[in-house]
Amino acid sequence: MSEYRHIVRKWVKPEDLNQHGALFGGRLLQWVDEEAAIVAVAQLGTVDVVTRHMSAIDFSSRADRGDLLELEYRVVGFGRTSITLACRVENAVTGQEVLTLERIVFVSVDRDGRPVVHGRVATTGGTERLRA
Repeated sequence: MSEYRHIVRKWVKPEDLNQHGALFGGRLLQWVDEEAAIVAVAQLGTVDVVTRHMSAIDFSSRADRGDLLELEYRVVGFGRTSITLACRVENAVTGQEVLTLERIVFVSVDRDGRPVVHGRVATTGGTERLRA
């Protein structure tokens, strides 16, 4: 698609841990989905998007308290009403992969939740589409 990349970093804090002292998988998925929605909103130019699909979730390694994680997003493609992203999560210090999602699909919707055509075919580096 393009060389567009969106990167966000998260510290693993005590409140993010499960009963085994590792990052709770649900917390990581919350971070992934929330930031992916932000990318979709900026790319499509509307806050009216919903998560439609996430590919298989396979945790490659654990993250522990104090780890700094880097969530990197790429735009895979645009559909008529959708945008597909990919996300790779790695430990920013060790470079070890924690999680990869090949496909996260968001759909642009109207007030009634029905898909609407967004008209986007290429990425943008900023949030100017929100102000248009």
